Amino acid sequence: MEQQKIIVALDGHSSCGKSTYAKLIAAELGYSYIDTGAMYRAVTLTAMEAGLFNHSDAPPVEEIEALLKHIELDLRHNPEKQRTEIWLNGRMVEDVIRSMEVSNHVSYIAAIPAVRRKMVEYQRLLGEKKGVVMDGRDIGTVVFPHAELKIFLTASLEVRAERRYKELIEKGMQAEFEEVKANLAKRDHIDSNRADSPLKQADDALLLDNSAMTLDQQMVWFREVYQEITSGKDGKD
Repeated sequence: MEQQKIIVALDGHSSCGKSTYAKLIAAELGYSYIDTGAMYRAVTLTAMEAGLFNHSDAPPVEEIEALLKHIELDLRHNPEKQRTEIWLNGRMVEDVIRSMEVSNHVSYIAAIPAVRRKMVEYQRLLGEKKGVVMDGRDIGTVVFPHAELKIFLTASLEVRAERRYKELIEKGMQAEFEEVKANLAKRDHIDSNRADSPLKQADDALLLDNSAMTLDQQMVWFREVYQEITSGKDGKD
């Protein structure tokens, strides 16, 4: 008998390895991987390209809301690169949205209620048939509060900054360690204190601090909790 599919909700701080971990989990389970952070980054890129951040770190919300009407997002699997890529209005933007410039503005965009409503609606559609691993900031608290398995991933600021800095350098992007660290601290503060869907651990989420863990160790931990969650249990509605 085929095992009933579930939703794995993975929340956590910036640069704690959520996407990498979620991809591994999805590959192991044969599930779809959905990077919700990429969606907010794509909206941020749109705002930047429209010149809304040229003279302000916080352009009028009304201008951002107006942009939403002209944004079409699509998630496509690239078999050659073995990754899911986000397309913005017919253009692949998976790499450009990872720049420091986008990182510096994304928390502001993600705090706008109208943006969150549109993204959450899209995310729920993607997960309605279950069999998905979705990572973000509010997956277990807002998007899928009834997800069968919720994980809250975190790591120390120093470790996260080092990981993010290394990632940027490996991609050939210019970066300064202290700038990366300051950016993460700022995003942590904004994400955790925004009025709409703040970053927080769901009451029934399992906490995993991976500061000193390898990916292999994290997967061993996951297999144990997944087996415990799914063995002899029916999925939730």
